[in-house]
Amino acid sequence: MVLELVKQRSVAAHFLAEMRDINVQRDPMRFRRNLERLGEVIALELSRTLEYQEQEVTTPLGVARVQLLTEQPVLATILRAGLPMHQGLLNYFDRAGSAFISAYRKHRKGEDAFDIQVEYLSSPSIEGRVLVLCDPMLATGQSMVMVYKALLRHGKPRALHVVSAIASAEGLEYAKLHLPPGTRFWIGAIDEEMTAQAYIVPGLGDAGDLAYGAKL
Repeated sequence: MVLELVKQRSVAAHFLAEMRDINVQRDPMRFRRNLERLGEVIALELSRTLEYQEQEVTTPLGVARVQLLTEQPVLATILRAGLPMHQGLLNYFDRAGSAFISAYRKHRKGEDAFDIQVEYLSSPSIEGRVLVLCDPMLATGQSMVMVYKALLRHGKPRALHVVSAIASAEGLEYAKLHLPPGTRFWIGAIDEEMTAQAYIVPGLGDAGDLAYGAKL
């Protein structure tokens, strides 16, 4: 299943429009907050697919029948660009476990081609859990697939959700092909093009740099 939020009547489309705007991008705090708010919207949509149990809670005036989550997911985030969206997801799944993974492009000398390097991973057990894997930009899809495979050292989840602000059509197809059947994709917008350097067009630029400043 793929849900593209800009095709819904949702304030998420407004957040994403500001994130794309080169003028609004001059304010890194605004960019981070919009990523966070997009994560919150996706968290609400994603929560509709989870399991709930009816219970009773005591109020000052009586007893109410309520629906409570039977289990919190594990939220996995690719550093560093994924941190604001991770916070948005965590604002809603406030008792969730968190996993953090460092993955980056290692470019081959004199070529546009690159390899994905995974260097750091900190995660609770994901065995039999609902895993939510977040990265704001799903370009080639290779990072998402490699990070998922790295996380399998900590168990096999029973369900996988992929969360991104923007995906390329090509990267989305790659991820659908190489991730487990039944994976659900929650995408702000799907763009059709990528450059030779694997940047999404029109995209929004480098999400990590826009959120936290240019890196060396």
